[in-house]
Amino acid sequence: MAKIKVRNTGELIQGEENVRSFLDKQGVLYEHWDPKKLPERLQENFNLSAEDKEEILATYDSEIKDLAQRRGYRTWDIVVLSEQTPNIEELLKKFEQVHTHTEDEVRAITAGEGIFIIKGDDSVGYFDVILSPGDVISVPEGNPHFFTLTDLRKVVAVRLFIETEGWIAHPYEDPAFVK
Repeated sequence: MAKIKVRNTGELIQGEENVRSFLDKQGVLYEHWDPKKLPERLQENFNLSAEDKEEILATYDSEIKDLAQRRGYRTWDIVVLSEQTPNIEELLKKFEQVHTHTEDEVRAITAGEGIFIIKGDDSVGYFDVILSPGDVISVPEGNPHFFTLTDLRKVVAVRLFIETEGWIAHPYEDPAFVK
């Protein structure tokens, strides 16, 4: 279940309804899909074949299509980040820069953990959303953020896009941001 740490105050927000309420006030969509729907062999698998990825997408087909229909997403895929990922450090450096997109950035975590660092309104500042299996988040278009891994250093996620080109970041310089 997702947890939020507000960087300015150190406040920790837990519990599905509390997380949803906080993120809703910041314009960030949060949902929770049943992580137990996945076959057990895929629940902690970070070395996925093309067939495994298709099975994950098929398992969550109704959830993906429902979200896509409600929000206008046209394409989706699976991303896997772990120590087995070629050039993992290079990829993380690219992801770990504050940036924006011209569409929502959507992730549905199916295994492992990840953290979205998101710029909230002026009263909140930056906050970390720690995601685990079943957590679904959509950071709105134009909202400064970045994604990284937890100390577990493994994640599998469904990504949904409006643009068929996939993930395109636009750097966002913010002197107020401190890693």
